[in-house]
Formats: sequence, structure tokens, C-alpha cells
Amino acid sequence: MIKTKPFDAARHLTSPEAQQDLLNDAFASGSASYIADALGVIARARGMTDVAREAGVTREALYKSLSEDGDPRLTTLLGVARALGVTLTARLD
Repeated sequence: MIKTKPFDAARHLTSPEAQQDLLNDAFASGSASYIADALGVIARARGMTDVAREAGVTREALYKSLSEDGDPRLTTLLGVARALGVTLTARLD
């Protein structure tokens, strides 16, 4: 029997450039669940405990909010973005 391990993108997205590419792709998709999941992957890559502390939420709440099924509040999203050093901008086309 072949033993497999679950893939964790956070272990491989260690560079800021790779993290930025993931986040750009997530926002371009327009999918709220993908955006939340991408932020969660980046937060895990950088250390969920530190990101949660800087965002002002518990680690458990952050895991829940930034899962594929999560739906973070705007205040959580903005806190996580600030903790990760992500600048959100708007552009009208």
C-alpha cells in the first residue's frame, strides 16, 4: 500500500513573490473562498500564531475564517492584510 501525505502549499510558498502571485490569482478569480484560503495559506507560511496576534484575533478564529469554507469579516480581512504587509488597492476600469 502506498502511503501519502496531504499537500500543504504553505510549506512551499515561502517567498514573498510566490505569496504575492497566489494572492493576485485569488483576487483575480473573484472567489471569496479562494481569497480566504489564499490568505490562510500565506498566514500559515508566515506563522499563524504571529499573524493572529498582529491581526487581533485568536489563532483558532483565524484558522476558521481563512479556511476554504471560511467567510472572514471585513475587519478580520483587513487585520490579516495589515499583519501580512499586504496593501489592498482599488482600480476602476
